[in-house]
Amino acid sequence: MSIFGIFRGSSSESNAQQAANAKLQADILKSIKSHKVPDAIRDRLERARSGKLPWIATLTAAELAIARSHGFRPIAAVSATCWLHYGYSWTNGHAQGWKKALTRLSREAKAAGANAVLDVKMRTIPLNLNDSMDFTLVGTAVWVEGLPPSSEPIIATVPALEFVKLLDADVVPTGIAIGAHHEWITSNRNTTWLGNTEMRALSHLWERARRKAHNHLRENAKDQGNGVLAHLNFSQMFEAEQNDNRRYLARHIVVATTVDAQPGKPLPHDIKIVVDIHAGRTPLTGTARHHQSYGTSEREGAI
Repeated sequence: MSIFGIFRGSSSESNAQQAANAKLQADILKSIKSHKVPDAIRDRLERARSGKLPWIATLTAAELAIARSHGFRPIAAVSATCWLHYGYSWTNGHAQGWKKALTRLSREAKAAGANAVLDVKMRTIPLNLNDSMDFTLVGTAVWVEGLPPSSEPIIATVPALEFVKLLDADVVPTGIAIGAHHEWITSNRNTTWLGNTEMRALSHLWERARRKAHNHLRENAKDQGNGVLAHLNFSQMFEAEQNDNRRYLARHIVVATTVDAQPGKPLPHDIKIVVDIHAGRTPLTGTARHHQSYGTSEREGAI
C-alpha cells in the first residue's frame, strides 16, 4: 500500500463512509421538504434530553452558573440554517430567510424537550453568490422552570444573564422579529452640490428605508408580544451609474427579540424599539460577542 493509501484507508471503508454520507444528506433533504427534523439529529437530541449524552451549551461559565441558579437546565446546542435566493425582493428575502431558519431551530429545540433557546447568534457565510445569502442560527436549548406553558419553544437572541434579568422583571422573551426595506432613487448625473447644502433626496431616501424597516418590524412583532428589544440595526447606501443618471440604493434591516410583560404590569422603561444609528461603527460589525450580523471576520466568517 502506498503512503497515500495509508491515510486514505481501504477502499471498502471509503465506500462505506461515502454511502453513509449520501444517506445522511438524503435524509436531511427529505426532512427539509417534509418540515421535520432529520432522523440522525432527532436521535441525538432525544439522547441529550434523556441524559444519555452530555449536554452542550454556548453559555459562558458565569452565565451557566446564574442560569442554573434560576432554574435553567441546559439540554443541547441547537442550530438551523436556510440558504435563500432573494433576487426577487431583498426586503422580503431577509425576513423569509431568517423566519425559515427560526422555524427549523424551534423544531430542533422541541425535539430536545426544551421550552426556550437562549443566546441565539445570527451568522452568515461570506460567499459571493449573487442574490442569495445563508441564514444560520446557533443557540442553547434549555428547560426553564416556571415559564408559561407553550407548544413552541421561546427563541431569544438575548444571552442567559439578560434572559434571567427580564424574567426577574416579569418580562418574558417570546421570539424574534425581523424588519427590512430597500429602495432605489435616480438622480440626474449633472447635478452638482455647492457649499454646505443638504442632499434632501438622499436624506428622504435614508429616512424612508429606516422608517419602513421599522414598520415591517412592528408588523412582524405584533403577534408575538407587547414590546421589542431592537438591538440590531444595519444600514447601507450604494451609488451606481446608469446611462446619464446616478442611482442610489438605501437599505436597512432591524432585528429584535420580542417580549411580553405579565398582565397588569407595565414594561420596564428600557423595553422599546431602539433606533441605533450613529456616525461611528455599526454594532453589527464590531468585536462584541453578541448581537452581530452581516459583518465579516476572517476567523469566524460573517456574523
